[in-house]
Amino acid sequence: MLRLIDANLNRISEGLRLLEDVARFILNNARISAELKSLRHELLDTTLQKELLSARDSSGDVAAFAEEEARRDDLPTIVTANARRVQESLRVLEEFAKLPEITLDSARFKKARFTLYEIEKSMTARLLRREKRIAGLYVIIDSEALRGKDEMEVCRQAICGGAKIIQLRDKHRAKGELLVRANKLRELCAQSDVLFIMNDYLDIALASGADGLHLGQGDLPISTARQLVPIDKILGCSTTTLEEALKAETDGADYITVGSIYPTPSKAGAIVVGLERLRRIREAIAIPIVAIGGIDESNAAAALEAGADSIAVISAVCGAKDVEEAARRLTARIEVK
Repeated sequence: MLRLIDANLNRISEGLRLLEDVARFILNNARISAELKSLRHELLDTTLQKELLSARDSSGDVAAFAEEEARRDDLPTIVTANARRVQESLRVLEEFAKLPEITLDSARFKKARFTLYEIEKSMTARLLRREKRIAGLYVIIDSEALRGKDEMEVCRQAICGGAKIIQLRDKHRAKGELLVRANKLRELCAQSDVLFIMNDYLDIALASGADGLHLGQGDLPISTARQLVPIDKILGCSTTTLEEALKAETDGADYITVGSIYPTPSKAGAIVVGLERLRRIREAIAIPIVAIGGIDESNAAAALEAGADSIAVISAVCGAKDVEEAARRLTARIEVK
């Protein structure tokens, strides 16, 4: 019996440590990493340690090297495999701890198992969304800034100029027509391996198969949206303060925009937050930051130096006479930052 307990505690320790390292070094998520560390220490704290070591017989384990483990194709597969391994061992100990001769708390293993179910879901979702990298030139296609230009052509030229992310923002068009436009833009972005983000409207984002949804402070809360969107879809949130940025990260945002960095003609009455606030927010959060507001070729590098991972523009590209050239010049500034 002691060998069984020892083997399962070892599996739990090994699996949780791997998950902890993924959370810490790959996801850069302090909260999940700390939760896993605490869980590991709590589960391995047992008064049976001396007895378990005495009973250990690794060389005599009949199944120790019975078969090779399957290859892991990607990080989500590694997380799933190790989470399931821990969950299975927790279930074994939960059941055997019910025996009168075993001085272990069955309820503790059950609680840990259910905790790990949620951690596995959260980590897998974050890894799936991690492939949708927020970096480079982020172009917002805004109907009011197009000045009569065709949305598809502006998007095509922006992508040719180096845009890595396209967001559709339209607060006036009827939903049916907006969905048609969103579908076309999403297809165009997919052909060039560019992310397509829908602004404001969860229903349009879901119906069009957008890569993500961007929400403002007055829109659907990030915590609610996180429960509604598929786990592989990214969520962005507009922020102007450190408090808003921290809340967005806690609530499940994959990235935030910070701005307006400079005065901007694209949004009347925009609060100008400046580079120093951008720096403070960069120091406080781990998720990507998109600098927005009044950014153009002359000041893009400064925003990146202050900690932005990406710069978002509207009029600097959409309002340019030569959209592709404007995007190309901004992309060049980003790449030599």
